[in-house]
Amino acid sequence: MPELQLLRLDHAPALLVFEQENRAYFAAAVPDRGDDYFARFDERLRALLTEQEAGICYFHVLVDPAGAVLGRVNLVDVADGTADLGYRIAERAAGQGLATSAVREVCRRAVDSYGLTALRAAARIDNTASRAVLARTGFTVTGETRLSGRPGLTYLRRLRP
Repeated sequence: MPELQLLRLDHAPALLVFEQENRAYFAAAVPDRGDDYFARFDERLRALLTEQEAGICYFHVLVDPAGAVLGRVNLVDVADGTADLGYRIAERAAGQGLATSAVREVCRRAVDSYGLTALRAAARIDNTASRAVLARTGFTVTGETRLSGRPGLTYLRRLRP
């Protein structure tokens, strides 16, 4: 069973493979990270870990028993008890309920470990899989937005009364 782990420097090789192997798959639903992301991957990872150490963001990887990264679930822009949720699952692992279980686990950690009271998210209207994950994990639609120039919805999940 895959395990959700807080991002560490030693995840770098497996995380890079995950991002490279799934680049085209992800680009169909979210903006492409661009060539610079891959050229400066190590530098970018160190910057993310610095943000995590400061409590600005919490980055998680979903790791299989062999150490391969199957997904990412991130909480970014942590402030005033809230954060923005983002996630992506490898193409080969899609449709297995991994996103739903990983988002549920991050919601639990958001309360128990990070002291958060609410999470925000957004998904393009044509990203039915992501919208289904948000609905299954207790997020409610709060409005409309544009993501990469396409129509989307904003979501909120209150974690504490």
